[in-house]
Amino acid sequence: MATAAIFTVFLCITAFFAIRFLIPKYTINFDPNTVSISNINKFNQVRNILKEDYYQNVDENTLMEGAVGGLANSLNDPYTVYFNKEQMQSFMEKSEGSYVGIGISVNSDTNGILTVIEPFADSPAKNVGIIQGDKIIKVDGKDVTAIRDENMVISMIKGPENTKVDITVYRSAADKSIDFSVVRRKIKINNIKSEIVDGNLGYIKLMLFDSEIAADFTRDLNNMLAKGIKGLIIDLRDNPGGSYEQVVAIADRLLPEGLIVYTEDRNKTRQEKKSDRMELDIPIVLLINGNSASASEILAGAVKDQKKGTLVGTKTFGKGLVQELRMLEDGSGIKVTISRYFTPSGVCIHGIGIIPDMEVGAGEEYENQPVSQIPRNKDIQLITALEVLKAKINAP
Repeated sequence: MATAAIFTVFLCITAFFAIRFLIPKYTINFDPNTVSISNINKFNQVRNILKEDYYQNVDENTLMEGAVGGLANSLNDPYTVYFNKEQMQSFMEKSEGSYVGIGISVNSDTNGILTVIEPFADSPAKNVGIIQGDKIIKVDGKDVTAIRDENMVISMIKGPENTKVDITVYRSAADKSIDFSVVRRKIKINNIKSEIVDGNLGYIKLMLFDSEIAADFTRDLNNMLAKGIKGLIIDLRDNPGGSYEQVVAIADRLLPEGLIVYTEDRNKTRQEKKSDRMELDIPIVLLINGNSASASEILAGAVKDQKKGTLVGTKTFGKGLVQELRMLEDGSGIKVTISRYFTPSGVCIHGIGIIPDMEVGAGEEYENQPVSQIPRNKDIQLITALEVLKAKINAP
């Protein structure tokens, strides 16, 4: 590759080469074979117009943040995204499956006030007495009822481990405000739900493939196997994906020896992930829907292509791209698409999705509802999956 030319974007001077030598720390690298000087000039011109003529004072760091984000946005790839420091921290917490806080799930009510949906079991919030329906009106004495940015209030509640945060809630049932002093601690985000149903059938719901999900899956599966389950349902509905390495590890636990998935980058370099000989020797059914994406589709595609189980539900989302997260020096970061992935049969499902073996909708009443909001006795897809699994177990 040709050596990158160094152009300078700084202040309102368009003579980049002079600035380059005078202030070398303000340099931006471009490939001279692909970027024209006129585009560099245009960048400076737009910057100057905004700096000099915008009706309010302009912070140049804000302009540069926008420009950096624009680099990622210009690719028209919704999965290649720039994160500022706060966004990066939030993304990392979600990916790692834990964060430091007080342990509540929240949502904004119709007036924009943050309301507790549920305090997590054995969380700091639960232990001090915060309950479902409490409306958060103050954080550390500051009124937050007028703050319409939900993430801003959440960031005020979060903080370093073992530090205290004062929370004031309004409890409508008592018609009064209540003060709580809560000590923050590390909260494990529970992205797995496991249980034995109908006596001897294992059910594992995976909400997200976080950085610890493979270990959680193996632990719960082994516990259920020790109790004598005869079949397994893995529920991937509404699972948007997550860690590539984690889903490969789960697939390896389930599948016989063979190909799980392979990727190809821009240079057509192929990288394969394979399973070993140790496989799960009981019948498997996977539940999928239109919100099952990315890592969920890797697992579904591998199970389907290797004929290891039956897919029940509706066609998956169709995200066949792999991203890598890069941390930048100031704590911000970028998630960049680095390759496409293919199922064992050689299909890239991007924009296509995976069709289930047995197509079953959620029913008209629950078609647009999250799976978590569907009552168990009305969950047509789950009921069908149980019937399919029982038939497989009882087959001669």
